[in-house]
Amino acid sequence: MKILITGTTGYIAKRLVLQLLKNGHQLVCCVRDLNRIPDEIEYEENIEFLKIDFLQPDQTVFPTDIDAAYYLIHSMSTSASNFNELERNCAVNFKKLVEETTCTQVIYLSGIVNDNSLSKHLESRLEVEKTLQSTSYALTTFRAGIIVGSGSASFEIIRDIVEKLPVMVTPKWLNTKTQPIAIRDVLTFLERGVGNEQLYNKSFDICGPEILTYKEMILQFGKVRKLKRYILTLPVLTPKLSSYWLYFVTSTSFSLAQALVDSMKVEVIAKPNNINQLLDVKPISYADAVNLAFQKIEQNDVVSSWKDAISSGVFDDQLGDHIQLPQYGCYKDVRSIKIENEQFTIDRIWSIGGKNGWYSFNWLWRIRGYVDKVFGGVGLRRGRTHDTYLEPGDPLDFWRVLLADKKQKRLLLYAEMKLPGEAWLEFKIVKDKLFQRAVFRPKGLWGRIYWYSVLPFHAFVFKGMINSLVKK
Repeated sequence: MKILITGTTGYIAKRLVLQLLKNGHQLVCCVRDLNRIPDEIEYEENIEFLKIDFLQPDQTVFPTDIDAAYYLIHSMSTSASNFNELERNCAVNFKKLVEETTCTQVIYLSGIVNDNSLSKHLESRLEVEKTLQSTSYALTTFRAGIIVGSGSASFEIIRDIVEKLPVMVTPKWLNTKTQPIAIRDVLTFLERGVGNEQLYNKSFDICGPEILTYKEMILQFGKVRKLKRYILTLPVLTPKLSSYWLYFVTSTSFSLAQALVDSMKVEVIAKPNNINQLLDVKPISYADAVNLAFQKIEQNDVVSSWKDAISSGVFDDQLGDHIQLPQYGCYKDVRSIKIENEQFTIDRIWSIGGKNGWYSFNWLWRIRGYVDKVFGGVGLRRGRTHDTYLEPGDPLDFWRVLLADKKQKRLLLYAEMKLPGEAWLEFKIVKDKLFQRAVFRPKGLWGRIYWYSVLPFHAFVFKGMINSLVKK
């Protein structure tokens, strides 16, 4: 089948594409930014990439010969005040384009919406489902609750909580019931649902076999990790205080923390249906899902992460808009050093950040990360998806990877920390020299004050970093 995929660089779609390719399907993958095509699929034979923004699709030449499509566009972490309107417009534009094709089925991954009082994001997902309904094609909707897997937002947030806090004083929403599902089961439903006429124009709740409170999920997570944890829930923690608690304890952004707290007050329990029998799926338990996630982490085989999404930081546009280092109106710290072993230096550059640290004065980097969190930034807690591998769009602590090209021997990072301006950090090897460039384009007087206030630290932080990149 020829299948159209939206949200290609997202957490779900990035994994689904790999499974569909294994099954021999021909894919058309929609991306907003061609610089963010994942390396794992960029050169596959049965795949083509379509640059399109479904909020502004007018100039796009859309394929007409597709058989099915997946609608996987959604962001929990956007801070836009008109979130519902943007979601609806995106769905309307997608629908108009698909109705002009030979597509017979659209599959949409939504959220379970059975509670009488829905959060803003669950209301939006239900509205999108209604918008996507059409007489030109059949709509199949899978409604999932908490998705558990390596790199998923819920998994990483619970992991932060469990591994950092032996004793927790928590908000009362930890007693809310939910029905988590493993990412592998979500992908199986999506994969087996395509082309199945029994699912046409129907919606199905998909879930794991257990109904758990968030408190029980945390305790089970701790048990899997062999960590004893104690939890006290208090009714006095307001949604706003709960959002701050989640934001400072975990690696989530504040906008995502707000969205999660809003959603976690709603019970997410599936309605009984026969989808497991129709598609021959036997969902695994929550504990098994956590165990499988850690197997992927230990093998350094995390295919995608919620942090890969541009909206998990401060970016709201394309990587290509920032890939050229500005030349004028900027402050620069440029250093160079002769290389002793090129492969060693490249490996060090590609392993920088995350748990490997920044090779020089890591305690100062941690302080800068904490200051960023205090002012509402992403801080250092996002880490990195892989320990030794980078590709454009990856998060790297409070940076975003713009370019990671080993052939060019160049790594370019863009700052997503809270700054009175814009900042880039570049590592580039030319012949037998490593060039390290920190470029800052200030915004107003405060930007200039900021640069000169941190300038004394550059003298030893950046010097120590470049020396560590070339010396064993």
